[in-house]
Amino acid sequence: MKSNKLALIALLLWVITMAVVAWYFIRGNTAAGTDGRTAIVLRTAERDMILSEMRGLLSATQVIIDGVNQPDRNRIIQSSRSVGMGAAADVNPALMAKFPLAFKTLAFSVHREMDDIAKAAETGKPVAELLTMMSNVLVKCNACHASWQIKAGD
Repeated sequence: MKSNKLALIALLLWVITMAVVAWYFIRGNTAAGTDGRTAIVLRTAERDMILSEMRGLLSATQVIIDGVNQPDRNRIIQSSRSVGMGAAADVNPALMAKFPLAFKTLAFSVHREMDDIAKAAETGKPVAELLTMMSNVLVKCNACHASWQIKAGD
């Protein structure tokens, strides 16, 4: 009888732990922002790294558009691939846990779509299609910046 009680307590603790982990995975480390957006609270070094990645996405976007205008498919391919899923693969899982699920979903879709732009450029898709794809990425960038702010909370 005593072992059944212990097993029940262990199971209950496991369920509570999984619920907390799931809640944290979905919500991330967030707080109310100062301007109506949700603040994702990171350490200063983490914040700097994420903002640097965002600047990298912006720079890649500029190079892609230049590549379309020149036209230089190699620039489009190299720039879009440099910020594709390969760039997102090295992010520390502990840092990823701090992001809300909707942020992670949006961020990964942006990286995937940058890889899609590289593939489309490689296969010779028309520049109008490449620009449409890039425009769709920028819609997601704007949605992200409208929804979240990255806050240092050391």
